[in-house]
Amino acid sequence: MNIDAFNRRKFLGGTAATTAAIGFPSILRAAEDTKQIKVGLIGCGGRGTGAATQALSADPNVVLWSMGDAFKGAIEGSLKNLKNFESRSDVPASRLFAGLDAFQKVIDSGVDVVLLASPPGFRPQHLRAAIEAGVHVFAEKPMAIDIAGVKSVVESAKLAKQKNIAIQHGFCWRFAPGVRALYDKINSGDLGRVVSVYGTYMGTPPKPLQPGMTKPEGMADVEWQVRWWNNFEWLSGGPLLEQAIHTVDKVAWAMGDVAPIAAVANGGRAMRTDPGNVYDHYNIAFEYPDGVFCHVGERQFPGCHTEVIDRIFCEKGTAIAPNRPQTKGPDNKTNWMYRPTAGEEQNMYQVCHNEFFAALRKGEIINTGEYMANSTMLALLAREAAHTGKRITWDDMWKATQDQAPDSLKMDDSFPIAPVPVPGKHKLI
Repeated sequence: MNIDAFNRRKFLGGTAATTAAIGFPSILRAAEDTKQIKVGLIGCGGRGTGAATQALSADPNVVLWSMGDAFKGAIEGSLKNLKNFESRSDVPASRLFAGLDAFQKVIDSGVDVVLLASPPGFRPQHLRAAIEAGVHVFAEKPMAIDIAGVKSVVESAKLAKQKNIAIQHGFCWRFAPGVRALYDKINSGDLGRVVSVYGTYMGTPPKPLQPGMTKPEGMADVEWQVRWWNNFEWLSGGPLLEQAIHTVDKVAWAMGDVAPIAAVANGGRAMRTDPGNVYDHYNIAFEYPDGVFCHVGERQFPGCHTEVIDRIFCEKGTAIAPNRPQTKGPDNKTNWMYRPTAGEEQNMYQVCHNEFFAALRKGEIINTGEYMANSTMLALLAREAAHTGKRITWDDMWKATQDQAPDSLKMDDSFPIAPVPVPGKHKLI
């Protein structure tokens, strides 16, 4: 593929026209335990390498077949971290692909499954390409960074259903045994109706804000922004999408994944001095049916109090997660706490991949695409409420056409940084 001619936009709009496949992909027609499952890794950073580790650990006959990343150095670093898997991670040079078109080369290399872990601005494009090629997908969160991207994910999920292709999500807390047990109690009604939620994701700035953020002399805009992708909204979606979406997703979980009514929010750049365009803090109020309001506080400040806690207030008590999941009665005394079962896998990332590959072995199709899109849209609702300074409804989001994807992309392109959104001036389009 000629990278100069590559167009991202063809993946980000309209209904997929690919003809549905008849029957299951080959991996599901011959799903005996000894059949080799060939996995391709797209995005070889820390999370991608982690996903490859979990995939290789999930099934003894999973092999890492091919790898792709925008940068050769990331592939080399990932391979070093996967060397403990010996021959199962010994990928030949002919199946190591670097560049912005590396994702397509991985998909075309003969893989059964791809792990999508590139910057999330590329996620809708990579997901669509994999589904059109008939390849099963693990997709890391978030699933998109703008509304056009979410709508593309919805269409890809529909196409995957037609073609019997599996999509597993990376909202990892939904796989943590203790957190699952707690949210099961909430969703089953054991604690009565949910009356409010307060979730926090208060952390420190990510490493890409360390010295080195300044663009090196002679480096083109696109390469620089892709290397420091956390700091640019068109690639990361900002910290609410890229990191705190876990807390947003757990709000959706507590509310039974029903659609919200609207959101009001604020945020800004209080500590950041980098040349990027993302905020460093948000405070959101989601409005749900029956007068329920759910609040999320997110920030990335150095030297401040840090916590990641979900507090779900119910008629009969309060649920607290994710660490030491427990419930408290009206007297504020703990009346239930999760106790791990002997031998039960507790690593939520590993549980995710164990369930995914076990389902593939059984010929079962996991397709979480619609849910993935809705949780991503919920985070976008919050972000756009803060950026505009307006009360934005769920219906407003699905009617909007916001699209931050460039028409085409080359590593040596000039690509100016969009301005930092200013509430009262920024518009949802």
